[in-house]
Amino acid sequence: MPQAVTIKTLMDMKQKQTRIVTLTAYDYPFARIADEAGVDVLLVGDSLGMVVQGGASTLGVTMDEMIYHTGIVARGAKRALVVGDMPFLSYQVSLSEAVYNAGRFLKESGAAAVKLEGGAAVVDRIKAMTDAGIPVQAHIGLTPQSVHQLGGYRVQRNEERLLLDAEAAESAGAFSVVLEGIPGEIAKSITSALKIPTIGIGAGRDCDGQVLVLHDILGLNAGHVPKFVKQYAALRNDAMQGIESFIREVREGAFPGDEHTY
Repeated sequence: MPQAVTIKTLMDMKQKQTRIVTLTAYDYPFARIADEAGVDVLLVGDSLGMVVQGGASTLGVTMDEMIYHTGIVARGAKRALVVGDMPFLSYQVSLSEAVYNAGRFLKESGAAAVKLEGGAAVVDRIKAMTDAGIPVQAHIGLTPQSVHQLGGYRVQRNEERLLLDAEAAESAGAFSVVLEGIPGEIAKSITSALKIPTIGIGAGRDCDGQVLVLHDILGLNAGHVPKFVKQYAALRNDAMQGIESFIREVREGAFPGDEHTY
């Protein structure tokens, strides 16, 4: 069995300048594929609200839904570090509720860590969770749970504020920080300033690692492809062709054949 990735592994990778590979995952089959392929971190993102549930944003995802999806991803991961994404209002209401909900990910789903959005504004949450033995990944820049406050999915360019958020998260005990929707030069400066790894998404090439949505890189989604996404496969087209072939053969009576019949 391959050696499991831990938060210490990620720190060592930063020091050795080995890029960290993160992908989102929402179910057992894709988690297993990504894990066997060698992905370092599997993030069970609240992006499932859009990618899997078909919602317009991440805001409607519940804790129970996150626990369910994280649990089935954890079953498929033998090597990768599994991180559960804390959904909207699971940590904002109170400190005690934040720690309790974070603990549920480790206790009920088998995740090794949690992710929450925010920097300086949530340092008390990060510290309380880490004090309770729960590893925390912070997420700054374009934070989807604050989409209405930000006025949409906009690139964040306030370098002073972003650096403050990143350093605050590190000081509070975060083991890494996701940088989303940030100009590359700002992300480079933040990465150089921190001892903990940075994981970029739409934040240029100089982060310590990269994360993308699994369905985006595999070409499973139709419609707009964000600028920061590269598609490495076209599974939607392959799936469509396979289903169309099945439909045709059933209609024509070609399937099932003798070889498929008991």
